Amino acid sequence: MSGTVLLYDPTAPRHEDKQTVWRSLSGLTGKVVGFVDNAKPNFDHLVDDLADLLMSKYGVSRVIKRRKRSASVPAPTAMIEELTGQCDLVITGSGD
Repeated sequence: MSGTVLLYDPTAPRHEDKQTVWRSLSGLTGKVVGFVDNAKPNFDHLVDDLADLLMSKYGVSRVIKRRKRSASVPAPTAMIEELTGQCDLVITGSGD
């Protein structure tokens, strides 16, 4: 049996030319936390619970939640720019 097999590379493109800036937080009080939901089942429920906990127990001032259209694609550039411009910390996750 012969035929064509189409393979997809699920890895995100690498941006070698961009600088990575790392900074640490001294605490979460008053900070804005972002979540990137990768669209897998149940992550939205986990994020809701984590957001409540971060705000009530750790003093996070605001939580921003954004959802990718699929787990197999990178977050859109506009989403990344929005979150990096507004958040002190961004958490990405997976459900199931």
